[in-house]
Amino acid sequence: MAQNLLDPTILCFVVGLIAGLVKSDLRLPRSSYDFVSLYLLLAIGFKGGVQLSKTNFGEFLPALIATILIGALVPFIAFNILKLTKKFSQEDAGSIAAHYGSVSAVTFATSLAFLEAHNTTYESYMMTLMVVLEVPALCVGIYLAKGGFKAVDDRKKLVQDILFGKSIFLLGGGLLIGYLAGPEKMAPLDPLFVDLFKGFLALFLLEMGVITSQQMGHFKTAGITLLLFAVIMPVISGSIGLAAGHIIGMSVGGKFLLAILAASASYIAAPSAMKIAVPEANPTLSLTASLAITFPFNIMLGIPLFYFLSNYISG
Repeated sequence: MAQNLLDPTILCFVVGLIAGLVKSDLRLPRSSYDFVSLYLLLAIGFKGGVQLSKTNFGEFLPALIATILIGALVPFIAFNILKLTKKFSQEDAGSIAAHYGSVSAVTFATSLAFLEAHNTTYESYMMTLMVVLEVPALCVGIYLAKGGFKAVDDRKKLVQDILFGKSIFLLGGGLLIGYLAGPEKMAPLDPLFVDLFKGFLALFLLEMGVITSQQMGHFKTAGITLLLFAVIMPVISGSIGLAAGHIIGMSVGGKFLLAILAASASYIAAPSAMKIAVPEANPTLSLTASLAITFPFNIMLGIPLFYFLSNYISG
């Protein structure tokens, strides 16, 4: 954990967090923030597509099934935990649950950089699993929040937002390009999309630190119950991902990444989907939990924790 906290990308996040808390005017220009976020999504997609081109489908299938099951199970568990507290309406509980079943691409990108720093290999299809995980998680969360899809007013817009939203579309497009082009044709792009990846990630985490600090102002609205949930839930869901990876025989790096995928919470794809499907839900609760609590928890503590556990259960 100490080594992770001293990683330059994590330190950039801490600097941004402090800057926001002390009311500094440190911010990336909006256009730069959008560019870096698009860059990271496309870079992850490219890398995943190239690796997927080397993968045997028979090897990929068990992980695909496990990921779909995780995507359905995690929001169901999160929803029932929230309802047991009797502090949240059905709509709020379902919306928050959808965020926790969905994925944080930035947490995943940070985990990839962490594995590279530790020279740990992982299965070539992990980026594909990140794209796959979004759909069942959002669908189950919406179903729980509304008590069925018939209650959703604009189903066509919802389907479009889930399947063709910026993050999923760019990741999927990058995967397809990398898969079709293969390693040799993608090699000329490596100086931009591989060599500079960690530098762009550091810039993005700097901005994420500032954004996270702004969400911390909503702690009073969220309450101690949501705070505890946002720390405990990633440990529960990450453990489910870790166990699933172990059962299907994944490598240390693969188990770790599947655990991180399950433990992370979305603050990009899920909020827009919930705004369409569950407008009654309070977005402040979901964003405070996923962005202001779970995100920094995973970035600073969850990543080294699940890496240790992945190594431990692998012997």
